[in-house]
Amino acid sequence: LYFYAQEGILFFYHVKGLQYEMKICADILQPISSLIFSPDYTVLLLVTDQGTVYTYKPAHSGEAVKLLDACSSCFLAADFLTPGNKYCVSVTISGEVQVWFLEDGTCLSKLNLDIEVHVT
Repeated sequence: LYFYAQEGILFFYHVKGLQYEMKICADILQPISSLIFSPDYTVLLLVTDQGTVYTYKPAHSGEAVKLLDACSSCFLAADFLTPGNKYCVSVTISGEVQVWFLEDGTCLSKLNLDIEVHVT
């Protein structure tokens, strides 16, 4: 079970029977707004309240890596493009939809919806 705390800490609870172990996986020092697993569960996207997107690979137990940083408009949400986990799509508050290559954070495509976006 992965979950996050308001302070930007990613936690992992390993539950086995009536026993559990809690582990701090990453501290990104920004409040996290959402977690999204890739379809094959090898990569976790962390989207922050400030609009930054990080990747975390549970099997590697390393630090979260900053993939995308908010520029003119904060990223409101991100998700994986399927099949696979090579690409993600994001949307900004200003309505810009972008497709990203996860390996190096390259923006491959963008579309402006010309409308302010909200998440409920």
